[in-house]
Amino acid sequence: MTIPEQMRAIDFDAPGGPEVQAIATVDTPRPAAGQVLIRVAHAGVNRPDCIQRAGQYPAPPGASPILGLEVAGDVVALGEGVENIAIGDRVAALTPGGGYAEYCTAPAGHCLPVPAELPMAQAAALPETMFTVWHNVFQRGCAKPGETLLVHGGTSGIGTMAIMLAKAFGMKAIVTCGSAEKCAAALEIGADHAINYKKQDFVEEVKTITDGKGVEIVLDMVSGDYVPRNLKALGESGRHVTIAVLGGMKAELNMAYIMSRRLVLTGSTLRPRSDRFKNALCSEIAEHAWPLVANGTIRPVMDRHFPLEEAAAAHARMEAGDHIGKIVLDVAAF
Repeated sequence: MTIPEQMRAIDFDAPGGPEVQAIATVDTPRPAAGQVLIRVAHAGVNRPDCIQRAGQYPAPPGASPILGLEVAGDVVALGEGVENIAIGDRVAALTPGGGYAEYCTAPAGHCLPVPAELPMAQAAALPETMFTVWHNVFQRGCAKPGETLLVHGGTSGIGTMAIMLAKAFGMKAIVTCGSAEKCAAALEIGADHAINYKKQDFVEEVKTITDGKGVEIVLDMVSGDYVPRNLKALGESGRHVTIAVLGGMKAELNMAYIMSRRLVLTGSTLRPRSDRFKNALCSEIAEHAWPLVANGTIRPVMDRHFPLEEAAAAHARMEAGDHIGKIVLDVAAF
């Protein structure tokens, strides 16, 4: 196919609310060495996109300033040195940016093959959450079969993926949600227990559920004053993994408590990590988690689709917090 010199993409002149986003015509990118060019069918919408749009999460050096950290589509061009991917392949890709556009480049090592029976919109909803959960729960959190995971935001994209991966690998999942409806949805997805944090003390509920033992891992995207409460929900030698700071960047901790219970506090950010790191992470996912996508065991929980030109509405829905699962942008029909 002929690749156009220019393409449609979402742009904004200055940081601000969802409404600053608009369709623009920009130059179509070309793949550098080790990259592929993807004709985008769908792009996933993620919280970091909203934070970047608001001016608080700049793109790393060398990354596209266009929003969008995950896409699905077909490969239309190869950069120098790319092997094991061919033009015409259907892929889902983790991108350093650039997903809200008709064409997007991505490192070849960050691409996963889309099974024939997997809708492309669902494929686009997988990379960001799967990479994040696999790294933080299974690599940094050292998750093991038989353990219990506590996840805040149980019906978010991250939360729903954490539930599914935990259950697929023999763990129990306890989640917190902000309404009875979301708790019911989390249980339907597969959570063993769902706690309405607006009406229940999640620390006390976790103690009751675990007969006072506590959980082995907390996946935290709140931070702030949640951290000391999370630590009380952990059992001895528990692991606390932070992936976002929606509730504040600072927490007051009792280090003697941490020492006495041998707790581990860790966390990560994925986007700034090197291509080499993400290549290795992608390879591990391809070996251990992607087969569950291929055989239908894991399918992303989908919330709502928006046309590319309605990215502002997609961001507004995410920031309102009413969504359950993933929001995606429909870029092209193929």
